[in-house]
Amino acid sequence: MAPPSPLPVSPQPVWPKPVGEGRAILGEGPTWSPRLGCVLFVDIKGGRLIAWSPDGGQAREWPMAEPCCWLVERRDGDGFLAGLKTRIVHLRLDLATGPQVVREVARPEAHLPGNRFNDAKADPHGRVWAGSMEDAESGATSGSLYRIDPDGQVMRADQPYGVANGPAVSVDGRTLYHTDSAARTIYAFDLGADGTLANKRIHIRFTKSDGYPDGMTVDAEGGLWVAHWDGGRVTRFGPDGRPERTIALPCSRITSCVFYGAALDRLAITSAAIGRKHEALAGALFTVAPGVRGLPPALFG
Repeated sequence: MAPPSPLPVSPQPVWPKPVGEGRAILGEGPTWSPRLGCVLFVDIKGGRLIAWSPDGGQAREWPMAEPCCWLVERRDGDGFLAGLKTRIVHLRLDLATGPQVVREVARPEAHLPGNRFNDAKADPHGRVWAGSMEDAESGATSGSLYRIDPDGQVMRADQPYGVANGPAVSVDGRTLYHTDSAARTIYAFDLGADGTLANKRIHIRFTKSDGYPDGMTVDAEGGLWVAHWDGGRVTRFGPDGRPERTIALPCSRITSCVFYGAALDRLAITSAAIGRKHEALAGALFTVAPGVRGLPPALFG
């Protein structure tokens, strides 16, 4: 792989006003849907699913009876695999009529009523990697990392976690990155073609001044873009784990990011307003041109 090209400092992020008007309490889980032409993200604490269209900057939102924590588009085109607060479901989304839960796929933590799902991504083989956490965030380490196979089977792949967060997969599909935000640590695993994980190791450790590592995504050159909760920025780390470039944002609780658009050359960044009433732009969705392209979104199935 060629070394990453120099990455210029991005200008002040553009705030899509229609999305900003929603002020997400806990904006999370952004995903780009080429089929719908939208960036989809969730407001976990606000119980909303939001779709923002880059063409015209319009946003639609729908209340969810059970909060949605993440979405991964299905390869067969029939909606999404979605992680609700307590269960994994097959979910369809019509931009005119809103979301519909088709069926429940699994409820792997029925024995842990205080837990909820928190973030997920698919790998090139159509598997979904999803983390869980204690909803009250009291310091418990009851969270786990799960693998959801294309046939719907669910297995626990790693534990324990305080706040499982931000799965991402390397360009070659051989490394899985996963975070325990509570421990300020991003781990790397060797990812086998059969879905097995091995050689868990510390990849990046945040300091107190960095805040907490949250959601993340990988670009086409192998850079790992990580959102800083209580750090007010997104940082691009090289494959060796060294920070290469930072994009500052006008609020502190940055939660995740995703590349979007036909050229995958723009980055959508979610944030949270929870505990940040004094920050005017907290909870907004931001967009930037980061100077590098992303990867097409991996699909479930």
